[in-house]
Amino acid sequence: MAIHIERVYGYSPSSQPAFLVDRLWPRGISKTDLDGVEWAKDVAPSPPLRIWFGHRAERFDDFARRYRRELEGREGPLKALLKAASKGDITLLYAAKDPECNHALVLRDFLNERVSAQSDR
Repeated sequence: MAIHIERVYGYSPSSQPAFLVDRLWPRGISKTDLDGVEWAKDVAPSPPLRIWFGHRAERFDDFARRYRRELEGREGPLKALLKAASKGDITLLYAAKDPECNHALVLRDFLNERVSAQSDR
């Protein structure tokens, strides 16, 4: 099982399940471009947190802590991702420009921890 992250602008469909994990639909991408991709907008950071973060690298560690706290309270929206990840590889798609400073990284780590905890039971 692996959780891959990929920028939506370079995405090419594959056989593994893919989830768009942004709250806003990415500019310049049509719905048909992402046919078969599930839009999991409710797992994205809340609007106030996203705006506060502003993709500023110096805020990333604090952002990650705050976002993880938000994820703790989102069992329902996380269910589809956790189920798919427990069965095999999945891809999380995001639109942010910085591959090292974005919410998909935090979400991937959070999901990996949850899947590992479930398999340990």
